[in-house]
Amino acid sequence: MTRPDPHTSGDPHTSGDHRTAGTPEVPERLDITRATLDDWAVISGWAAEEGWNPGLADARSFFAQDPDGFFIGRVDGEPVSAISVVNYGDDYAFLGFYLVRPDLRGRGYGIATWKAGLAHAGGRTVGLDGVPAQQDNYRKSGFELSHTTVRYTGVPQAPRPAPGDPVPGTVIPVADAGGLKSIALYDSACYPAERPRFLASWLTGDGHRALARVVDGRVTGYGVIRPGRETFRVGPLFADTPQDARALFDALLAAVGRAPVAVDVPESNAPAVALAEAYGLTPGFATARMYTGPVRPFAQERVFGVTTLELG
Repeated sequence: MTRPDPHTSGDPHTSGDHRTAGTPEVPERLDITRATLDDWAVISGWAAEEGWNPGLADARSFFAQDPDGFFIGRVDGEPVSAISVVNYGDDYAFLGFYLVRPDLRGRGYGIATWKAGLAHAGGRTVGLDGVPAQQDNYRKSGFELSHTTVRYTGVPQAPRPAPGDPVPGTVIPVADAGGLKSIALYDSACYPAERPRFLASWLTGDGHRALARVVDGRVTGYGVIRPGRETFRVGPLFADTPQDARALFDALLAAVGRAPVAVDVPESNAPAVALAEAYGLTPGFATARMYTGPVRPFAQERVFGVTTLELG
């Protein structure tokens, strides 16, 4: 699946109108306020129009993590720009949904909204996912490249047997694998921050199917599949080994009847790329994961699919 360059067409994750020269701090008539959950339906619609296939029930889980981290710019009461900067604890935040309405770009609304959103992060390290072509722009705001993520999409094909298959174990609903407490503990090793509030909503969201891989009584991975505007979305897909990831992926696909899916795969994790390719999924657009500073160590080799480009 191909997509337009989101930084020229309005990336819902990190785009908009990112200029600094010749634009005032806050353009005349632009009013930037915190967004409500109801406001975000408009922003999700913008994201869908850009072809980013947002999940149908994402917003409620996003707001569960940090309800103060969503911003909307208005002119004469009409929405024109947006950004999210969601805080996780005292050390980490993630930036997404950086959007300016297409007919109003080039007026400074984007950079003013960007600054308002980043102020919410305070002194935290901030992460984002943006197209690689815009790395130089983000470096000017203090972001440095960590790795590239590629979206793989398509109707999964039955893969050929892989070396080491099968591995004894089972895939069960997360509720039967210790519930939130067990999954949050596993998630903590695979993500640069604690996020139990987000997970409590994400694992039980409308239409979300959350499964855990268990081997010898121990959780060795978990994954979530959810309906999106165009395809089902897989994320996260975290697992100890490629065999664990494959068992989870099979079960997630079976839960939706092997319908078209999309999964965002870190290019630096070769087994994760191989897994997506084994199912015949097609690489599409790439995003660059960037940070403004250090993040706590996490098991990047376990990340076979990121949770969501909007929240990391």
